[in-house]
Parts: sequence; C-alpha cells; structure tokens
Amino acid sequence: MKKLLLLLLFISFSSTILNAENNNSKNETNSTKIKTTETNGTKEEDLIKKQIQEQMKREEKYAKEQKFYQGDEYDLSAAEINEKSLSSLPSIEPDYDFNMDDAYSDEQ
Repeated sequence: MKKLLLLLLFISFSSTILNAENNNSKNETNSTKIKTTETNGTKEEDLIKKQIQEQMKREEKYAKEQKFYQGDEYDLSAAEINEKSLSSLPSIEPDYDFNMDDAYSDEQ
C-alpha cells in the first residue's frame, strides 16, 4: 500500500513538473511568435510591395501587347497589294489528272 501511495505521489509530482515545463515552453513560444509577427510585419509588407510591383510589370506588358494587337498606331499601307499588278501575273491552272487510286491498292 505504501508503494502504491508513493507511486501515485511520484506520478502527480512528475505531472505537475511536466505541466510547469509545458507552460514555460508555451510562454516562450508565444513570446517568439510575438517577436516573429513584429518582424514578419515588415517582411509581409515587403512581400506585398514586391507582388504589387510584379503585377504592375505584368500590366505594363499587357498594355504593350494590346497596343500591338489593336494596331491603331501602325501604317500597313506598304503591305497592301496593287490589284493592277495582279493582272500581269500568269494564271496557274491546277493539274486535275492526278490519281491516288494506285497509292491505296495492295497490288504492287
């Protein structure tokens, strides 16, 4: 019976010590969390600024691409075809006597 009481006393004493150590470690982690959130505040702000700058670069690129695709500022009159010059070109008649029947036959 004495051994049982001593064992129970030892277990309760050790659990009390463990709880105290856990509370101390929790307090330490809470204080480190507070410190990291104070330092992370600037890191988060830097990250947000960086993301904003990257997005602004993407939008500038998009604006340039849209300017190109709309083509409002380009003079394409030099690439137009003169229809009078087309009449001087000879017409090429297609060769309609091409037969593919032999290409698909098994006899060779």
